[in-house]
Amino acid sequence: MSHFNIEISQTSNQNIVKFIANSFLTRATSYEFKNIDEAKSSPLAQQLFYLPFVKTVYISQNFIAIEKYSIVEWEDVQQEVADSILEYLNAEKPVILETAAPKKIPVSVYAESTPNPSVMKFVANKPLATGTFEFKNIDDAIHSPLAKALFNFPFVKEVFISANYVSVMKYNVTEWQEISMETREFIRKFIEDGKPVLNDEILNNTNVSANSSSSEVSPLEKNEKVHSDIEKEIISILDEYVKPAVASDGGHILFDSFNEETKTVKVILQGACSGCPSSTITLKNGIETMLKEMLNGQVNSVVAING
Repeated sequence: MSHFNIEISQTSNQNIVKFIANSFLTRATSYEFKNIDEAKSSPLAQQLFYLPFVKTVYISQNFIAIEKYSIVEWEDVQQEVADSILEYLNAEKPVILETAAPKKIPVSVYAESTPNPSVMKFVANKPLATGTFEFKNIDDAIHSPLAKALFNFPFVKEVFISANYVSVMKYNVTEWQEISMETREFIRKFIEDGKPVLNDEILNNTNVSANSSSSEVSPLEKNEKVHSDIEKEIISILDEYVKPAVASDGGHILFDSFNEETKTVKVILQGACSGCPSSTITLKNGIETMLKEMLNGQVNSVVAING
């Protein structure tokens, strides 16, 4: 029995809207179609091109992103598009034709050190996850076959998956030079064998184990809290200036709270940042200074919580 839901998500580009499903539509391969002829391998994309305002269709993991021509505004047509996609998926029609799927592309994975000596970042040549997911133990990893498999190694302490990389935190029982090649090859073969990195259940917060509450499912995650103007500014600065740098080191940073009385910002550090010896220095010399300067004294200090 079909059980699809579609959520409409705006993007930074006013011409592009994402239609996010609660199940994976494609795994390690992404597809971009510029016109109906290019979309022969995707009956869904071909159907969307019958809408005169559709310029480009992009299908990846659990979402469909559509770029429109300027003849319409998204607010006038996005619900119609969402309903059309929902009807198509619930009819159990194929998103991508198996016979037209591209040939298997060899997977490459390289290991990259991070500022945290306990964490190694393993970077693949294809996307693994939309959003960020942190797993503290094997129970947290119930909906991530890759993370669950990694926890079978006795030296694995935590696993963090985002974009095209996996950050692994180890226990101090061994050194990375002794285990990095084995870990890298295991991740490479797991992906190349077509095994799922994440299961559908992880796309819905309600279906994810309570122990995985630290995982950020973006953009599906629904934040019910209404942020103040200053909190919105803090989040915007973190998103634009801090997250890209942190991600390059195999980590992630989340806004937690802001105390207006003490002018204190709390952030959650995940992945390589969690427990990193240099994270305090980074916070004090980098993020804290940036927020103080950009918000004209509305922030006094930044406190980190390890995710």
